[in-house]
Amino acid sequence: MRRYFYFLLVLVFIGCAAVSFKPFKINGVSFVAAGNAVDTTHTSPLVNINANAAAIMPFGFIRDKSNPEIIHNTERQWFGETRAGAKQYIETLRKDNINIMIKPHIWLWHGEFTGFLKMETEAEWKILEESYSSFILEYAELAEEINAEVFCIGTELEEFVKNRPEYWSNLIKEIRIIYKGKLTYAANWDEFWRTPFWTEVDYIGIDAYFPVSDLQTPTLEDCIKGWEKHKQGLKTFSKKHDRPILFTEYGYRSVDYTGKEPWRYDRSMTSINLEAQNNATQALFDAVWNEEWFAGGYLWKWFTDHNNVGGIENNQFTPQNKPVEDIIKTFYKVN
Repeated sequence: MRRYFYFLLVLVFIGCAAVSFKPFKINGVSFVAAGNAVDTTHTSPLVNINANAAAIMPFGFIRDKSNPEIIHNTERQWFGETRAGAKQYIETLRKDNINIMIKPHIWLWHGEFTGFLKMETEAEWKILEESYSSFILEYAELAEEINAEVFCIGTELEEFVKNRPEYWSNLIKEIRIIYKGKLTYAANWDEFWRTPFWTEVDYIGIDAYFPVSDLQTPTLEDCIKGWEKHKQGLKTFSKKHDRPILFTEYGYRSVDYTGKEPWRYDRSMTSINLEAQNNATQALFDAVWNEEWFAGGYLWKWFTDHNNVGGIENNQFTPQNKPVEDIIKTFYKVN
């Protein structure tokens, strides 16, 4: 009888070993803040594409680089940009078992690139640091309150990080006291190599606008080939820091040359090219998504009012109501 029992145990262990472990992959979207509360009519289209995660993006505003105080969580902001709005969005998404990353953003007046945010004097740096801490710790508290899976400590702030590394290390320690989940930082695609604190957070976060093709309508094959010049470096970087890579943003506009400079959003690009968006998106999935060093990503970007955004006459990033939406839906279902 004892021999039979041990035989059964061996069979169980062999059976378990035969089933390969599949780690949780973040199949996410960047859920854009709006002026109103959301309900299931706003979140069900996200569920319909088989997304399992969403980045919620409250905002702070800086008037200009010479006036670095961050205005945040005020009645003058859109509802979704505030703490109350972010919490309401999260509670609604949680009903559909959507994992959450809180990813606060800064908006510089006139839409200047946040990566260039740099103070001229020590006094100005101190104002910025004190203000940024108030902003980011507000949302670290929310992340802990709602048990967010991931909290992003900043987005595309290269000059700020480069010039004040000690501040960022201290900020991470402060956040860790408040929030017990996973931390990341959203570095721009050409910034992350120089970010100094990756071993102090849990994911290497990258806004993944890597150039992959110079073609007007990039083919699937050309984009996959384009990813080859980035993949080895990403793998090596992940191994060096012993951290998985998370695409805190990824996506392509439905426009000519979408793979050449994927970060561009200026209105001078007026063409509409749905095939280009399709091929570039599928290539990213095929080239990167199932790599062991890759944790997943958040599609840029997904609006709450699904039925009235995107469409085949739209050349911006959103995949909504475009052919690429079906590509995402199919891929997220099986990965």
